[in-house]
Amino acid sequence: MASSTQPSSLGLRQIDLLQGLSADRLDAIGRQCAWRPYEAGQRLVAREDADRDVHFIVGGTVLVTTYAANGRETSLRELSAGTSFGEIAAVDGRPRSADVVALTSGLLASMSPADFRELLRAEWQVNERVLQRLSQLVRLLTERVVEVSTLNVQQRVCMELLRLAGTPARAGGALRIEPAPRHAELAHRVSSYREQVTRELSALVKSGLLAKDGAALVVRDPAGLQALARGMGSRAPDAKGGA
Repeated sequence: MASSTQPSSLGLRQIDLLQGLSADRLDAIGRQCAWRPYEAGQRLVAREDADRDVHFIVGGTVLVTTYAANGRETSLRELSAGTSFGEIAAVDGRPRSADVVALTSGLLASMSPADFRELLRAEWQVNERVLQRLSQLVRLLTERVVEVSTLNVQQRVCMELLRLAGTPARAGGALRIEPAPRHAELAHRVSSYREQVTRELSALVKSGLLAKDGAALVVRDPAGLQALARGMGSRAPDAKGGA
């Protein structure tokens, strides 16, 4: 993991887990870390890896994903600069639970599990943030399991579009997703196939709930999309005009 990149607390100041630590403390953490650049498409962590380091994302964006036995990919979450990954393996000492792939080029600062656990013991505010992070992750994965188990593909697509849209719209207002997600990427997020997602998006556009606007996807009726996601609305007709 050795790198010519020089450790610096400047890159660590933006890391959410480390917010509020003094410059001297961040300098010390920087010296403990192995710093390495990465390129888009590079696999940073593989599921079942023995690596237990915690990786602080100083620059770039990564995708946490996993593969079923049949090869189907399910994307779990995207992480950008200022966040981190690898806390679970560092805490429980077990192999990696997912793959992490770089979406862009960037820079990691990687801390050994022993140093990370010592950091948790010494800095309660960091410990508390990790507990909150893991709690949020449990909630997110529970939601995903329930959705895959109980919702059809169209409902899962609607739920994911609402997540991507983020900020709630004003009453009657539209939401923009920019750039629009690639169909294959959306399929990974909802544990489906690209062809199925393409059909569902076409149906939603035909129904008037969605619209394309250049590189963006516009949720024209957030309330209607939410009702459809919950099974409370009429199913959008498919692209061929069927039910």
